[in-house]
Amino acid sequence: MRRRLINSTLAVVLVVIAVFGVSLVIVETRTISNSAQESVDAEAFRLISVVESRLLGAERITPQVLAEQVDPSRYARVEIPGRSPIEVGERPADGDSIRSTETGEQGEKVTVEESRSTVTREVGRTLLIIGAVALLAIISAVLLAVRQADRLTSPLTDLAETAERLGSGDPRPRHKRYGVAELDRVADVLDSSAERIARMLTAERRLAADASHQLRTPLTALSMRIEEISVTDDPDTVKEEANIALTQVERLTDVVQRLLTNARDPRTGSAVVFDLDEIVKQQIEEWRPAYRSAGRAVVCSGKHGLEAVGTPGAVAQVLAALIENSLMHGGGTVALRTRVTGNQVVVEVTDEGPGVPADLGARIFERTISGRNSTGIGLAVARDLAEADGGRLELLQQQPPVFALFLSRVVPSRKEYVRPVR
Repeated sequence: MRRRLINSTLAVVLVVIAVFGVSLVIVETRTISNSAQESVDAEAFRLISVVESRLLGAERITPQVLAEQVDPSRYARVEIPGRSPIEVGERPADGDSIRSTETGEQGEKVTVEESRSTVTREVGRTLLIIGAVALLAIISAVLLAVRQADRLTSPLTDLAETAERLGSGDPRPRHKRYGVAELDRVADVLDSSAERIARMLTAERRLAADASHQLRTPLTALSMRIEEISVTDDPDTVKEEANIALTQVERLTDVVQRLLTNARDPRTGSAVVFDLDEIVKQQIEEWRPAYRSAGRAVVCSGKHGLEAVGTPGAVAQVLAALIENSLMHGGGTVALRTRVTGNQVVVEVTDEGPGVPADLGARIFERTISGRNSTGIGLAVARDLAEADGGRLELLQQQPPVFALFLSRVVPSRKEYVRPVR
């Protein structure tokens, strides 16, 4: 991953440099060429003005006088009718030059030339500067990519080690954060999982210790009764000891049942107060591509900011089962609507399809019952999950179909859990 991050960043920088660098070179080359041509044009215009003014004043026009008006690196030729041409400077030998010609009112003609090598040198210096800047940008991009890759891969390595420790039986949370929202979210989940695993292990160890302590005496007593039965030949004694042994077995069963009852709490470490909007949004985002592929849509509406009590994962599975059911058996747009009724939060899932057949009705939640060629297990499992979480799943309307998930809610003013009336 580290190498991919560096390569991708470097590739983006190279593409940007290639696109903007080439454009900049083209623009700068044209700018330098145009600037050189304008400079030659301006010098030709100035020189023709000098020649005209001297002709009007009947002054002498000599190479020395013209040389003062011409850049030493340029060549100038002045042609006056009836006189020999006057040349100033050295004419470019390569034949590739920037030229400008001006003609005066009395027929005089001025030509100014400059070797294109001057422009080439200027373009070369510009290319050198652009190349240096591009190289500096590439070096900076590599350094930044390496730093960013280290910043991202190092936390991932830590998170992988944390997950490995959890798998090896070390549930201690690390409480380490990295300043990256997504990675910190993963770290939060791992720490929460570590705490839940620690609680589960603690409960199991406590159960084992309690069982070991409380079962030792009944088992010892039962063992003694069986030994008494094995060494006696008196039927009355055998019967008496057998009755006592049965009593011990009943007591042992009661002890085991009590231990299991005390240890079992279906909501411990599972049911929490969670944001219902987050679960609904998560499911919509997860199912939107599938609906888009089918030419359909999934939307949400209703009351926002609701907090429910339950297991977020179980609620997400129930909603996923309802959304998948609408995708397979329904039609049109699927709508998720949240509302409040009494001391419960309700999530309704409806679509524009034909609905549930009249002969199915409430049997839709029974296993192996399905309106089409499917297993019929999805809705049954969803209802079991809802009921295990302290809620319920119902079919409020058959056509169009309206499924409703009822959950316990938190009173906003007092932030306390309200158990629904069943």
